[in-house]
Amino acid sequence: MNEAKRDFGTNEQMSPLEKAIRTRRSVRTFDGKTLWKADQEKIEQYIANMDDPFGIKIEYRFLPSKEYGLTSPVLAGEDIYLAGKVKKGKFADVAFGYSLEEIVLFAEQERIGTVWLAGTMNRNAFEKAMDLQADEIMPAVTPLGYTANKKSLKETMMRKGVKADVRYAFSDLFFQNDFNTPLADDGGKICKALEMVRLAPSAVNKQPWRAVVCGDTVHFYEHKDKGYDQGENGDLQKVDVGIGLAHFVLMAREEGLSGTLKEADPGIALPADTEYIVSWVAE
Repeated sequence: MNEAKRDFGTNEQMSPLEKAIRTRRSVRTFDGKTLWKADQEKIEQYIANMDDPFGIKIEYRFLPSKEYGLTSPVLAGEDIYLAGKVKKGKFADVAFGYSLEEIVLFAEQERIGTVWLAGTMNRNAFEKAMDLQADEIMPAVTPLGYTANKKSLKETMMRKGVKADVRYAFSDLFFQNDFNTPLADDGGKICKALEMVRLAPSAVNKQPWRAVVCGDTVHFYEHKDKGYDQGENGDLQKVDVGIGLAHFVLMAREEGLSGTLKEADPGIALPADTEYIVSWVAE
């Protein structure tokens, strides 16, 4: 696959949402300050008013790191985490990714730093703090805080190792009618929303989302890599597809496009290790 440098953009006419998507970077080095009460209340209010396209309840909790003994070997200076849990079931992983990424984008617009954490944390302590039950999963968490003036060496090396600012080319991810015909980026509203998917974060930057456009419908798929289905903890790449879906739906809505996420598998031939997830159907 071709790789393309991520376009962070500088256009002052970008909406707050597009700017957040284009400029947000994972933060692993925080300044050590406690999250301001006003900022926590903003996030709490945002969570309370979020629109869930999957109809799946996700419970969020703010977890002070010192109170619960929460740590991550890849972080420095974090003071509080936001963790979520959801009942196991169809779309649970996807819905979780969609929901938490929507919060992450809101936090970015409020200048609050975040980073998706799934494997690099003391999971037992987090699960205890969340009172996680046998029928629930907690795929990931994020710290919330303010970016330090200087990145740690560990953070710099991690970003370099996963090529954090590199994304696959548009034509490698999105297709027209089948997986044999790359979708041409014509600059239209659907393509702009798909470009926001292309720029989304993912576990180890694997970018597992794929989409096929058929008329006014966009079908989304997961391209699977080995080792990312955590069993009891969920499928991380389905979480990633949820992240991409959040970018698509939020940008499509901002562009004036109305649509619904629903199951509408077109039954087209699939490449190896590819699974249909859900479709966005224009209204």
